[in-house]
Amino acid sequence: MTHRLFASRRVCIASLAILALVSGSLVLVAAEWKSGKIWPEPLLVDPGTDGRPPSDAIVLFDGTDMSAWKGADQWEVKDGAVTVKGVSSTNLHYAETKQSFGDCQLHVEWAEPDVVKGSGQGRGNSGVYLMSRYEVQILDSYKNPTYYDGQCAAIYKQNPPLVNVCRKPGEWQTYDIIFEAPLFDDSGKLTKPGHVTVLQNGVLVQNHFQLEGGTFWDQPPHYTAHPAKAPLQLQDHGNPVKFRNIWIRELVPQTFTMSDKPASE
Repeated sequence: MTHRLFASRRVCIASLAILALVSGSLVLVAAEWKSGKIWPEPLLVDPGTDGRPPSDAIVLFDGTDMSAWKGADQWEVKDGAVTVKGVSSTNLHYAETKQSFGDCQLHVEWAEPDVVKGSGQGRGNSGVYLMSRYEVQILDSYKNPTYYDGQCAAIYKQNPPLVNVCRKPGEWQTYDIIFEAPLFDDSGKLTKPGHVTVLQNGVLVQNHFQLEGGTFWDQPPHYTAHPAKAPLQLQDHGNPVKFRNIWIRELVPQTFTMSDKPASE
């Protein structure tokens, strides 16, 4: 019995740890676990300083012109910012990027008019439309009550922001948006819903929210099949909202191969 017990203990020790002799004492050293996944080396990206975008970003507006956009011919570029020169709140227009995007990290800086006019949805209204369909609302929500899923930083008519972190009218604010585009099969059936994460002024206001479909004013949200990439839009709602420093990073899924060796080696 003693011999069998001793042999059993030796087997357990051998299977769980490596025996090492340190300063004359027997010490158990845990074996390193390895996944067996072989990852490519992450690309080296300069994160940017002094307000500069990361080195791998596509600059959509650098303060000088709107050449990356169409539909913004009447918008005014001045002093490093572009101001929406709207038509009317009942005849909406959009500035649209010439390039299309899918999964992305988007940075937008914007400011509400410093002269407050209107109330509710009529006060500093604009919006960031991902893939021309999914709106992150822009609104002057500083002491300006409206329906919660339509206030600033809401996923319009789908989800209110976690908190209201709006600055005073005229002050610059930021959106940092992480977007995962929805996917459809060849028949147009949704296979993966979209997700949106939003930080406003550095504060998390949308936490990986699962989109229910397109964001509409006059109908329930629903998905309609669309290409894997589509233009980004900024809404012209008739209010002189300002924008500056707009850039975007396209996100590519990480891939790996498996090692021929066992994962534990």
